[in-house]
Amino acid sequence: MQRYYISVIVDDHEGVLARIASLFTQRGFNIDSITASETEAPELTRITLATTGERERIEQMMKQIRKLEETRVLFLLDPDESVMRELLLIKIRCDESNRSALREIVEIYRAQIIDLSKDSMIVQVVGKPTKIDGFLNVIEDYEIIEMCRSGLTAFERGPKSFEIP
Repeated sequence: MQRYYISVIVDDHEGVLARIASLFTQRGFNIDSITASETEAPELTRITLATTGERERIEQMMKQIRKLEETRVLFLLDPDESVMRELLLIKIRCDESNRSALREIVEIYRAQIIDLSKDSMIVQVVGKPTKIDGFLNVIEDYEIIEMCRSGLTAFERGPKSFEIP
């Protein structure tokens, strides 16, 4: 099983995201991450999906997405040729005894403390999914009060990745 990153440019219509998500559900796929966002063209939306599966099944899923009337462009993102980012907001229990160690971890990961109280801190981490995973692994011994991780958003490097047919 390999992780795949799919970028889809669709017409900005109601229900498109739900239809794409339901295609995955109907075929027994789990969506690890999904985001939908505005593009430079107001009539288009970029959907970025991360999923795990076998290559043949992923290609079949992509054929199904291409059949949707609203789909304009669809392609796999190569992680080595793309800029990928996620956002993690995490509230961690801390006090005088561990605040300094947490600050060091935050600094090493080039994260930011965006809120601090006497018994907790909220940290913002932005980066590749592997950076977010690494940060979470390092702080697993601390008490996580709340956590919210955005979905992946990504572009291929270089000039524009697509042309609208």
